[in-house]
This record gives sequence, structure tokens and C-alpha cells, in this order.
Amino acid sequence: MVPKFLVGDNTDHEDAVYIIHTEYPRFVINLEDDEVEWFDNLDNENEEEATQEVQNLIQQAEEFYQREVDRYEELED
Repeated sequence: MVPKFLVGDNTDHEDAVYIIHTEYPRFVINLEDDEVEWFDNLDNENEEEATQEVQNLIQQAEEFYQREVDRYEELED
């Protein structure tokens, strides 16, 4: 089973860190500039509800990344 969120990087974009959301709606966030690339369209007819869903997913992605950073720092200590 693939985790809901993954951290990614790419040597062609040295300063960028990416968070990949693997479940519907799939997307990648570039934390360097907060750009979001969507792989799926939201099927929600209610725009307000869709906006709230997107905001929640992005917040979860940011919380996931912070938790990962904290865990790496703990391992270094």
C-alpha cells in the first residue's frame, strides 16, 4: 500500500521539496513556491465544498511534511 503523502526531490530543482498526494484527488505541491499540480479533477459540483476540501488536503500535506522534518531531526540527535 502506498502512503497517502510522499516527500520528493529532484536534483534539477535543488531548492524544491515536493509533497505528493497519492489518493484522489492526486496532486503535487512544490513547497519552494507553493505551486500545486493537479492530476485529477474534483468531481464536486459545490465549488465552496471543493475549495474547503482542497484547503484541508493542502493543510494535511504541510502537516505531514513538518512531521517528517521533525522525525528526521530527532534521528540526527
